[in-house]
This record gives sequence, C-alpha cells and structure tokens, in this order.
Amino acid sequence: MLDLNSADERALVEAFRNAPTAVISDNLQRLPGLVGLNRYHRSGQLLGRARTVRTRPGDNLTIHKMLDLVRPGEVIVVAGEGDLTRALVGDIMKTIAESRGVAGFVIDGAIRDTAAFAASDFPCFARGVTHRGPYKDGPGELDVPVAIAGTVVSPGDIVVGDEDGVVTFPISVAKELSAAVQAHIAREAAIIQSIHAGTYAGAYAKK
Repeated sequence: MLDLNSADERALVEAFRNAPTAVISDNLQRLPGLVGLNRYHRSGQLLGRARTVRTRPGDNLTIHKMLDLVRPGEVIVVAGEGDLTRALVGDIMKTIAESRGVAGFVIDGAIRDTAAFAASDFPCFARGVTHRGPYKDGPGELDVPVAIAGTVVSPGDIVVGDEDGVVTFPISVAKELSAAVQAHIAREAAIIQSIHAGTYAGAYAKK
C-alpha cells in the first residue's frame, strides 16, 4: 500500500490549500495540466494525493475496486481515454466516495447525475457528461502511472483543482514549488494594490 499520509507529507499537501492553479502552473513552467476537464461541483478546491485508475473506455469496475482501497484525503484520478459514450461515475459512487473521505474525482471520461454534483461541494472534474451507464467487466489497473491529456499522473502526486482547472505534480518538488507559489501570490497582490493606488508603472514581466 502506498504511504501517502505521513505528517510531513500532509503538511506539504496543505501548503497548497487555496493556492490558485494558474499560479501553480506558472511556476511549473506552464507545462503540466489536465486540460479539457470541466468542473461539475458547486464550489471548493480539490486538493489531495492521487490514487490512480486506468480503465477501458466506458467501464468502471476498477473504479469500484479503488473505492474499497482509497483513504481519506486522497483523490481518485481515472484515465478513461477521454471516452464520453458511457458515464464512469454518478451520484451513488459520489456518495460512497464522500462517505469514505475521498478528496474528489478527476475523471478523463464522462459522468452522470450532474445535478447531484452541482448541488454538492464534493470536487469533481470530468471530460463530459452522458446519461448512459457503464460496463462493469474490466480490465483495468490500480496505482499505476496514467496519462491524461498528455500529462502523466503518478500515484502519490499532489492534485490541485479550482475554477481554472486541474494541475498535478510530484511531491518531491512540493517544498520548492510552494515557496515559489507564495512569492508569486505576494507579487501579484502588490501589483493589484499598485493598480488601485494609481502607482502601477508597467507590464509584469513575470506574469
């Protein structure tokens, strides 16, 4: 089993609480990002460590298996090849995940029961929506590196999602990245303050 929950590692994750994905992305050379996913929950940040699922398009058997393994604070990241013909999760699986303390879903595929997600603060990002239900035959894999929109997500990566999208990165870079993100946020706050004060002098080269 992955050891994702030491106190030190939880602190590294929490360092990104309320950090904007746009700022994180800027400080990752603007390269990573799970592009093309939409937010379906009402509000709130997605933040946690990745538990990855690879499944064949339109089949959610392996996601059910992950729901039996996932621990509180972890994010279920599903590589479903972007297929939109069948929904991989819906209200029942959302309710199971919430009851087990899951931090949220990232689904490279379709979901359904979107009204339930829209009325909830349980984070869910997905490729699209369909009413059609999934197969439950497999095959699939758990806790393996997966690729979504050209970005590789490995088990244990930190996952952050907000209104602008989803970014992921290995925990090995978290300490340095967090410092860069906080400095970036402070610089942008100073610029906005100078704009309001009428003292802004020019373009922000680091934007």
